[in-house]
Amino acid sequence: MLAERLLFVSYATIIITLLLPDLASAQRYGYWQQEVQYEMEIDFDVETHRFDGTQRLLYTNNSPDTLNRVYYHLYLNAFQPESMMDKRSRTIRDPDRRVGDRIYHLQEDEIGYQKIRSLTQDGEELSWSIRGTVMVVDLAEPVLPGTETQFDMVFEAQVPLQVRRTGRHNAEGIDYSMAQWYPKMAEYDYLGWHPHPYIGREFHGVFGTFDVTIHIDRNYVVAATGYLQNPEEVGYGYETPGMEVNRPDGDKLTWHFVSGYQHDFMWAADPDYHHVTHQVPDGPLLRFFYQTDPVAENADAGRQEALLQNWEQLPAYTAESFLFMNEHVGPYPYDEYMVIQGADGGMEYIMGTLITGNRSLESLVGVTVHELVHSWFQGVLANNESYLHWMDEGFTTYASQRIMHQLFGDGSGDPFENSYNNYFQIVQMGIEEPMDRHADTYATYTGYGVASYTKGMIFLHQLSYVIGQDALDRGLRRFYSEWSFKHPTGYDLLRIMEKESGIELLWYYDYWVKTTRTIDYGIEEVTGQGDETHVRLVRHQEMPMPIDLRVEYTDGRVEEFYIPLRMMFGEKEPEDPEIPRTVMEEWPWVFPEYELVIPVAEEQIRRIEIDPSRRMADIDRSNNLWQQE
Repeated sequence: MLAERLLFVSYATIIITLLLPDLASAQRYGYWQQEVQYEMEIDFDVETHRFDGTQRLLYTNNSPDTLNRVYYHLYLNAFQPESMMDKRSRTIRDPDRRVGDRIYHLQEDEIGYQKIRSLTQDGEELSWSIRGTVMVVDLAEPVLPGTETQFDMVFEAQVPLQVRRTGRHNAEGIDYSMAQWYPKMAEYDYLGWHPHPYIGREFHGVFGTFDVTIHIDRNYVVAATGYLQNPEEVGYGYETPGMEVNRPDGDKLTWHFVSGYQHDFMWAADPDYHHVTHQVPDGPLLRFFYQTDPVAENADAGRQEALLQNWEQLPAYTAESFLFMNEHVGPYPYDEYMVIQGADGGMEYIMGTLITGNRSLESLVGVTVHELVHSWFQGVLANNESYLHWMDEGFTTYASQRIMHQLFGDGSGDPFENSYNNYFQIVQMGIEEPMDRHADTYATYTGYGVASYTKGMIFLHQLSYVIGQDALDRGLRRFYSEWSFKHPTGYDLLRIMEKESGIELLWYYDYWVKTTRTIDYGIEEVTGQGDETHVRLVRHQEMPMPIDLRVEYTDGRVEEFYIPLRMMFGEKEPEDPEIPRTVMEEWPWVFPEYELVIPVAEEQIRRIEIDPSRRMADIDRSNNLWQQE
């Protein structure tokens, strides 16, 4: 049983045991997933930026298939001139500015690599071939369904100069940001193997446990996405009250971490890390690792002091964010979370994040909030973000914008307005692409960003327009509860939203995710006919939507007319009990026009508006409003 293999106890044990995959009751018929247990030990040389490592991997094949081959990711190999990542960055129209042509100009002692010295399966030597960032391994014995096998590996690696996510000596002076640093088994699921080369973005990993031992120069402080097992030997802020720290002699210290049930392991190291903690009420212990000296060496003393004050304020904001997510989505399932200064911007990992830290307060909080929200929408709900990047980044953007609005807003304004405007801009530019494609295959970096972060966010916010905010909120909590520690798809989310709303939603997914068709509804004509007002509505673009039509009368009354789509086979509940609502006849999508009759004379109407909530991504709102002249 998966629960029996957890290597830690306490608050997190209770939460994870409740959330661990009950594969027999998964919502997708016949659901299964693979499992890994890593034991790794590395000896790190801070002079050469290289390390030697051993890895023992216990792999459980829970699939119905017999496996004759496995694949490993060797991510560090991407940071070499003429790699696929390098070539793509130098040929795409609008490359990630953090990459550009930097990989191409790396010298031999600046590149990254992972070299495999030996690999066995249950004691038998294996043969393999390496193709860029992917290692193909032919097995000595097939792995039958329901069985497990053990791989033992000896490897070495060189840490590249910081370019993207992982590396050494980032722009803020952090020595080591160790992400994607170990040979990692590729995921095998209902679609088969996912041995995608590392070209630019997004990952997909196997759930399991990590037992990692790191030997490194004794002057370094190590932060990692796991629980430190030997704080009495290292100290550096890991001490508990009354603990005596007795560091062993020698040039190096040993750091031993054990993870929760997760699908990746990240660590960072720097001799200047300052380590502070903050407890979330009824939640995890937060750990913060950042430099206090040096800080922004090219900044004046006043700005350096302000940057440090921002880090001192960050723990309280971070705790508030955890409370929001625990309430609105579900309980964070681990005992700790790490906010670590490092890398090249912000990148999420289970139980922690790497972020750059020389920022304004709102920017520092913003990047932290975004990355910690990933702990729910990618750490625990581990969709295949290579293809479902819009769920990972989009849902994270949706929640983080709500949180930032709560932390820094005054209660007014629309936290999603800028995202909608970004989407409208990409439509006008003509470079929008469908959301359901591999993240690396977008023609432009901008197109990927809008498809994942922006349209993914709008998917949820606009869905609240279709099914109602209460149904969306219930659906998100249920989605988290039922699919934690599994690999859900967009269709799994859709089924839950249908159950919570009583509305059929496949049409919404098909249009918004699989096409680039747009929404544009307009009030074409308003005509008074005695004691009635006839309103002609027109759908100008191809994507159909239900219509919330709000009418304001000259006597101050407000009324809503709700027009569901016929293919919804249901209707959302009234969202504002203070506003009377009339449910009208359904609008079949093949009809471009719809005539609504309001049983009031035209002169008694002040204004009529389509979607006053502005949740519908209507690309031309100029025709959404009619006002009495």
